[in-house]
Amino acid sequence: MTADSPELRDLADVPAAEVIASVAVHLMSAAAVKCGLTEEGDATLDLDEARKLITALAGLVTAARPDLGVHANSLRDGLQALQAAFREKSVIPDEPGEGPGERLTGG
Repeated sequence: MTADSPELRDLADVPAAEVIASVAVHLMSAAAVKCGLTEEGDATLDLDEARKLITALAGLVTAARPDLGVHANSLRDGLQALQAAFREKSVIPDEPGEGPGERLTGG
């Protein structure tokens, strides 16, 4: 991208909270698929991949929370819903506090 490219100018106008929220939504969507929470159900279930995505989401949401403004609560709620879904899908549940991202969120 060059300094005069439309993509760079457009990105320069987007507040950081919006960029962070957008990335978080992508992580949430991918984690939902890997947790089997789509129309395809368990056909997309991959808890190893879901764990990685949820942990990354937890780190992002936790680190950025003070700067997320109106997005903070809905992102936290989405993260908690994914953590709960992961726990429900797990054949051998993690110990409390050991699930994906729980060490980062205190959950």
